[in-house]
Amino acid sequence: MFASLHTSTMTVRRVESRGTFAEIAVNLFDGLRAALTAYEQRRALLRMDAFMLADIGLTADEAATEAARPLWDVPGTWRRH
Repeated sequence: MFASLHTSTMTVRRVESRGTFAEIAVNLFDGLRAALTAYEQRRALLRMDAFMLADIGLTADEAATEAARPLWDVPGTWRRH
């Protein structure tokens, strides 16, 4: 009996620690927004010519490498804590 009571208490705390539905929805929305922003910026890098890339200090290979990164690979400063 003690084990099941302890386990159910741990489960309730785990659910409570995830936050309210609204907080979870906001976090999901923020993640999607960051992924979409990264996608748009990385596609813009692919459209730049050599002169434009030189202005921002990148080579064509560096721009291609950045554009190939996955959507969820965004700077930590873009995420809420």
